[in-house]
Amino acid sequence: MPTVAVTVEQLWRPQPGGIATYVRGLLRGMSEVESSWQVVALAPRAPGDGGVSVPLRRAPFSGRVLTRLWATWPVGVPANLDVLHATTLAGPFRGARRNSVALHDVLWRDEPTTSTRAGIAFHERRLRYVLEHEELTLIVTSPPLAARLVAEGVAPERVYCARMGVDDGVTPATSSATNALLQAHGVDGPFTLYAGTREPRKNLSRLLEAHRAARAERPELGPLVVVGPEGWGEAVPSDAVILGPQSRAQLKGLLERASVFAYVPLNEGWGLPAVEALALGTRVVVSATTPSTWDNETVVAVDPLDVARIAEGLVAALEAGDNEVAQQQRRDSVRALSWRACAETHLAAWS
Repeated sequence: MPTVAVTVEQLWRPQPGGIATYVRGLLRGMSEVESSWQVVALAPRAPGDGGVSVPLRRAPFSGRVLTRLWATWPVGVPANLDVLHATTLAGPFRGARRNSVALHDVLWRDEPTTSTRAGIAFHERRLRYVLEHEELTLIVTSPPLAARLVAEGVAPERVYCARMGVDDGVTPATSSATNALLQAHGVDGPFTLYAGTREPRKNLSRLLEAHRAARAERPELGPLVVVGPEGWGEAVPSDAVILGPQSRAQLKGLLERASVFAYVPLNEGWGLPAVEALALGTRVVVSATTPSTWDNETVVAVDPLDVARIAEGLVAALEAGDNEVAQQQRRDSVRALSWRACAETHLAAWS
């Protein structure tokens, strides 16, 4: 029986973000695929199991230390592995008969002003390493990134595209629980929702300005409700409603209840929140730069740099159909995005 070790140190990061969703989703998808593969998770020395349901193999150091060591030394990697899959550029990059690396984005190049100098140097150094080591298989999460790597000279046979799923098996919170949360924060009626870390790349300042203008024209947009960790560099004015981090079930309840979901980042590696909203039938306004919805005709795509266009998009989304037929069209538009399909692509890359 072949064995693959999947790194899960991202689950213990202070801001695990969308990569943590990918890690959990991949492991879930692997459990759904009928295959002979045995899956283990390579974890740092840290409390808890990270919510992982597969056997854990603990490395002897914290995630921070492992990130430094894994550049050159596969510390903690079990012996006799068939495949080692690094879910981030933290590594490790060797230690099995076959080694693969997930590459989610190159945002430090696309939006360098939103990264630190140290962060840019780290990611660029690790990217150069994985590109130059031709024995490494690269698994990316969007077709545009795959095309970009090939254009930079990476052999096409090294690159596999595994789109992230939306079917995490979590049931949305009940409408009564969702309404109680909203009412506790002064929201009693329709609202527009944003979900994600509050950081400059997410473009919240323009979204807030656009929402203010659009709501003056269409009051039924309701207040802008913001869900997610605080992050850095984004001050949110008092006319937004801050709910902070929420459970997956509660987030889904909010996505389902929202009149419009607005997600207009300057750049994005994939853009999972937008397709998660579509999976629940919700109307979506999204940056035209978001890979997960580039070919989706059910969304309202806008220029993230143009406040007026974002405002127009919010109004246009509100005017879009929201009957059961329209909601079902939105659900159907992302039905192919499953974690099982994501796992099957990984298995193909490892075979």
